[in-house]
Amino acid sequence: MQQKFTNKKWALITGALGGIGKALVKEFTNDGYSVLATDLKICNDNFDNVCFLQLDLESFVLDEAYAAEFYKKVNAVTDGVGITSLINNAAVQILADTRFISRQQWNTSFNVNLSAPFFLTQLFIDDLDRNSGSIVNISSIHATQTKKQFVAYATTKAALSSMTRNMVLDIGNRVRINAIEPAAIATDMLKAGFYGKDELYKRLEMFHPLGRVGTPSEIAKLAVFLTSDNAGFVQGACISASGGIQGCLSDPI
Repeated sequence: MQQKFTNKKWALITGALGGIGKALVKEFTNDGYSVLATDLKICNDNFDNVCFLQLDLESFVLDEAYAAEFYKKVNAVTDGVGITSLINNAAVQILADTRFISRQQWNTSFNVNLSAPFFLTQLFIDDLDRNSGSIVNISSIHATQTKKQFVAYATTKAALSSMTRNMVLDIGNRVRINAIEPAAIATDMLKAGFYGKDELYKRLEMFHPLGRVGTPSEIAKLAVFLTSDNAGFVQGACISASGGIQGCLSDPI
């Protein structure tokens, strides 16, 4: 079946096959975008206004030729128009104690979670500038508050939020760049981790002052807003989407 790309502006979304990624693809197409949906996994599904491109972010970071070839693919799909929005959503969450985490685990965390968003921004900055574009980095509550064994993941997310704030000093008014810092989001992966543990899941929900965890569509809609003209004065912001849990103090009593 021939794909149709009737929407004229393009969003590039990484990690598009994950829980938040799928919601991002849906909300951006609903908002009038054609979407370049990238993921490490292959997807052969065809949807109007969605083009799936396989992208290995570690190879993208480490291999300049691979990155250049990816840019050519994007340029071909968009007929030279280039992207208007870049959504750096993909991440790996490797849990390991500081005493035992391997160099490979540490480096993979930084390559995918931090270096890839940086080099994707660098690669597409001129296209984004030309199209009055915007970047949204999906960071995490772990940028500021974390748990045991999250040292690699939390450090990369803290750096991603910091990069978001600091990059605006170079970008200025050329391209807007902001970050979202979600707490627990009801993705299939999160739910699978609580399979058969209904009471624990309920405790997780109630620990959030809002009384529930977030939904992927809520994060996606916030990302769409941040790329819109309605957020025109929002620059270098790291926006908490935590259901209030970011203000909680966990006491033993």
